Amino acid sequence: MDDRAARTAAAVRAAPDGLRFQVEPAPPFRLDLTVQALRRRPSNAVDRWDGETWRRILLLDGRPCSVEVAQIAPPERPVLRVTVRGSSSSEGAELTVRAALARLLGVERRLDAFYRMAAGDPDLGPLARRFRGLKPPRFATLFEALVNAFACQQVTLDVGIQLLNRLAESCGPAWDGPGGRARPFPAPDDLAGRTPDELRALGFSRRKGQAIIELARRCAGGGDLDDLAALDDAAAVARLRSLRGVGRWSAEYVLLRGLGRLHVFPGDDVGARNNLQRWLGLLEPLDYDGVRRLLARWQPFQGLVYLHLLLWRLQPEREGAPSPPGTYGIL
Repeated sequence: MDDRAARTAAAVRAAPDGLRFQVEPAPPFRLDLTVQALRRRPSNAVDRWDGETWRRILLLDGRPCSVEVAQIAPPERPVLRVTVRGSSSSEGAELTVRAALARLLGVERRLDAFYRMAAGDPDLGPLARRFRGLKPPRFATLFEALVNAFACQQVTLDVGIQLLNRLAESCGPAWDGPGGRARPFPAPDDLAGRTPDELRALGFSRRKGQAIIELARRCAGGGDLDDLAALDDAAAVARLRSLRGVGRWSAEYVLLRGLGRLHVFPGDDVGARNNLQRWLGLLEPLDYDGVRRLLARWQPFQGLVYLHLLLWRLQPEREGAPSPPGTYGIL
């Protein structure tokens, strides 16, 4: 066992009502930036952030458990303290949570090649330095990625997040513990028995409600779309577009934020197009082909550009480069 693995193993211990362990992400890593890219809006009730700790309810062994993550060491030598409440302190539970964090927070992704590319680029360099430590987050499942895409189609991101919050509040199993009541993102089984009228009462259009329910029924009982990972981009997009309610934007959004394909920039994303136009100081609006031409020089990291521009718009320029938390504790 190497020193890093030994330190991590030694740090594992049972929390009063669950499990506690450490994770050492591939450096550099900033939890605050990565969580911001995952949440997108402060109103997100599924991914909660208090300035120091990210909290999310995950289903472990079929029951909701609270996962709490805090960064306790600097970005260039990052260590995360993970507390799981409501779970047994079993090795299986720990492995499940580690796998979830690898997906949700991108802790295992190495971005050295991206930083090397950005270092000599007059446009990308300042952006990469400002948000150094951002990892590419992914939704917990492809089902969640698709439902997020449905919710955010043809509405503002604020409205989309509100719809997703209502869906979790109405359909996700409740967790009551430290910090109050919270809910996980609904699983397919939580939504498969719903009707379009029930989702319409939450604010979803009938078309979106039908798409969500049809997808949930397809994925219920443990079924999923994980075989998409074995397909190339064109085949994966074609497969996704065969589903009700999925167009080109939704399919490309899932490639990036569900499958973690960092070369994919959803070119039909109006907000992302506007971000790109403003960032580069362009006078004319961009179309899909224009986005592809502009981004060709940053291949294969167009999706990372998308995520960096998301943070660029979320954080006003007058704030300058955000600072990491000033004090890092120990487990």
